[in-house]
Amino acid sequence: MRRRIAEKISKYHFEFRHLTVLLVILISFQVILSLIQKTSLQNFLETTKQWYQKDSAERMANLSTTSLEQFVGNMQTHKERSEEEKNKIIQSFNIILSQQLLEPNVEETCLIILIDNKPIVIKDGGDFYDFLQKNEINTNLNDRYKSIVDLFLSNLESLKRNEEIYSTVDESQIFHILVPFVPYGEFVGAFYMKNQPNLDFLTKEILTSYDEVALIYTSLIVLGLLAMYYISSYTVKERDEARQLFYEEHERHLKDSIDHEKESLFTKRIYHTHHKAEKVMGFIKEDLRKLANDNIEETKSRVSKYANFISRVIYDMKWYDPPIQTIRSQAYRTNINEVIKFLVDKLFLRISSSTASFTFNLDLDENLPVVYINEYVIWEIMEPLIQNSIDHSNKDKVNITISTVYKESEKKSLVKISDNGEGIPSELLETNEHGVQKIFVENVSSKEIDRGNSGYGCYIARELASKRCGWKIYAENLHPVGCEFIIEIKN
Repeated sequence: MRRRIAEKISKYHFEFRHLTVLLVILISFQVILSLIQKTSLQNFLETTKQWYQKDSAERMANLSTTSLEQFVGNMQTHKERSEEEKNKIIQSFNIILSQQLLEPNVEETCLIILIDNKPIVIKDGGDFYDFLQKNEINTNLNDRYKSIVDLFLSNLESLKRNEEIYSTVDESQIFHILVPFVPYGEFVGAFYMKNQPNLDFLTKEILTSYDEVALIYTSLIVLGLLAMYYISSYTVKERDEARQLFYEEHERHLKDSIDHEKESLFTKRIYHTHHKAEKVMGFIKEDLRKLANDNIEETKSRVSKYANFISRVIYDMKWYDPPIQTIRSQAYRTNINEVIKFLVDKLFLRISSSTASFTFNLDLDENLPVVYINEYVIWEIMEPLIQNSIDHSNKDKVNITISTVYKESEKKSLVKISDNGEGIPSELLETNEHGVQKIFVENVSSKEIDRGNSGYGCYIARELASKRCGWKIYAENLHPVGCEFIIEIKN
């Protein structure tokens, strides 16, 4: 069962990932939105709660103060009373002063009276009765309620001037309230109440209800997206199949294009080298005709190289994409200087009819390290570049310089083929969108005639050097005249 579910999901991996991302984004947005709304609601509830707590605490304290003021206003002071009447009055005072303590949120109440501008704390009805009747009072409570006295003194002027309720809240969310006490219309002190209203249960219930709604809403979104996925799985099935067929067709087309390109390059490479093979075969026949006892070893070495080149050409005719080991291998240890010398002496200078139109100057670095490339592949790279300097110089007498340099610090070898001809047209030195100079592009030539059979030499040289050997090849014009081909070889 699990395997079938996994296989079914794998068929629509794109849609699954797509909807999964959509699911995660929507749920994330919903969670963020819920958190923001919850925070806003919580802040609103906190603000409302603080306002309500302050209002309820002030109302409660004001009610107690008003009761005291009315009771004192209706009581005749300095009147002789029986002990029973006195006890009733003291009991009434105690009820007014302490009845609010029955509330779960009220922690402290007292009356602060000014006598000779000195605050006196009253907690007992008897003390308050003695103050009203005899103007006598117990001052022992001042030290015990020093914080309350300090709060009263710090706000005394404001209480006298405005006769308004003063309230403050500390870090523990406890309200400290001072209500002006003005019996007979004269300010004589203040009623103090310490109140800690607790409405956390209400806030908790509201937030819990909101969390439940947010959870239900998020669950509905998840279920909706899962339903979308289930439906889209069937909707996009045909599209996936068509896309798969398109990819397969595109892949076959690419393979055919690559094969066609390789075959085209193979054909052009063979076309370009067959006449060189014919020329080399002519050299072999000539060497065999001139074979004598005194030149047999030299002729044998030269003919052997000629024959090996012919073998390489024939081998290339068998493979349009030859195995890499036939081009690069640790078994090959080719001296580039020796290849250049052989090409110049035994190939180009051997044509007696042309030696009057060009000369060679060799400047070869003996420290040039060997390369692990087939000697005859290097031959196929160097020969078209040298021939290009001869064919495109547009001079009756061209001097070709071939130099090699080894830069030990950079672990790099340079092969430079330069001439004193007219140079390469500037437009052929520009690079195309692939970063390749146009002179190395297929079927590009500076010849004005026979363009159909030109433009393969430099192209084939770059294809072999860059793609087969991993070398870098480029061309540039010299000043004041001439051009130069440069091959960079990483050692």
